[in-house]
Amino acid sequence: MSTLYLYDDAIAREFEPFVLTRPVSELIAGVAIIRERWEGVTGQKAAGFIAPKHLEHFDEPGAPRWVSPDATIPAGSLIANSRFVPALDSSIHAGTAQAKEAGAFHCGDENCAVRTTDSVPCSRLFDGSLPLAALAHGSGSHPTTGEWLKAPWDLIGQLVDQLTQDIPHLASTLSVEPVTDATIIGTYAVYREAGAHIEPFVVLDATAGPILIRSGATVSSFSRIVGPCYIGPNAIVVGDAIRACSIGDTCKVRGEISNSVMLGYTNKGHTGFVGHSYLGRWVNLGAGTTTSNLKNTYGNVQMWTPSGLRDTGAQFLGTMFGDHVKTGIGSMLTTGTILGAGANIYGGRVDSKCVPPFAWGDGEPYESYEIDKFIEVAQRMMARRDVELSDDAAKQLWDAYAVSRRAQ
Repeated sequence: MSTLYLYDDAIAREFEPFVLTRPVSELIAGVAIIRERWEGVTGQKAAGFIAPKHLEHFDEPGAPRWVSPDATIPAGSLIANSRFVPALDSSIHAGTAQAKEAGAFHCGDENCAVRTTDSVPCSRLFDGSLPLAALAHGSGSHPTTGEWLKAPWDLIGQLVDQLTQDIPHLASTLSVEPVTDATIIGTYAVYREAGAHIEPFVVLDATAGPILIRSGATVSSFSRIVGPCYIGPNAIVVGDAIRACSIGDTCKVRGEISNSVMLGYTNKGHTGFVGHSYLGRWVNLGAGTTTSNLKNTYGNVQMWTPSGLRDTGAQFLGTMFGDHVKTGIGSMLTTGTILGAGANIYGGRVDSKCVPPFAWGDGEPYESYEIDKFIEVAQRMMARRDVELSDDAAKQLWDAYAVSRRAQ
């Protein structure tokens, strides 16, 4: 059996504010982390990810390790592009003989994965500039289904369709039980995994899409869940309306949130509107934190990227929150805002379109969050969820901090 590797190419490496602290393969798309999707459709556990050196010590449960440029990828390995989100019901390890024997897999006119015929020095892939097509040899390319991510905001733009496709497939693999106490509206399916707790006086609106509530999750009374919507394991929904969202594991959500992704272990414990936004891991939003997701002109939203300001082509787009971001009470974020990993902002309105990583303060010019203090806070926050910041994870945050300081 071949070995699976995930590859962050040059385009993926501009997916800020996330790639300072995680490879793109460890972002959620729809209901699942991209790496987990690849593992599911290939039937293989990922052996490693190929990404910049500042992610050398990346350490999260289930994630593979960083692959050094000095390493060699064995012949027969499958190298997959992290920007490709394979459909959960696709399969590239079984089925037709052509799929089993294919030397590459494509969606559209681009290769999303290649199977190596010879060993490949990882140094060839280390800077992200090598297209996978350069490694494809021999047996031709087999079509597969899924979606390409051309920019980080595609994770939001594709969310509704992704959830609609993902939820029934994932639910078919779980032990689901009838929903008895809640009020169900609409004709799409509503799935409650065994072990999920739904209190009385909850409305599950499946008019526009399916709903899945995972084991260990709690939906409190007087909450309204509007599909398509995914509530991950051990998440807590405290009240108000959640529409077209993917809520990752062990998140806490209160107040209105729509068309957004919460990666995991993130807190929105108070009122305030969040829309068309992506929240990384270990984010905490202060009471009343609100994102704007629509310009008064109703025009396309522009967003900062490492290559400059770009027209996203989206009319609705809120904020991209990097890992470990903290906002103070009453923070108001303008349309198309980037909050860099580790930033701690407060003071009300945030006028900056891009707040630097590890920034501290109530406006430009931001001070720099002292890294030792930042690590202490991260340890304290994680301990509240019975999670320990490993030595490797702490080193990765130090490396991310050092990279961010050099870039300023």
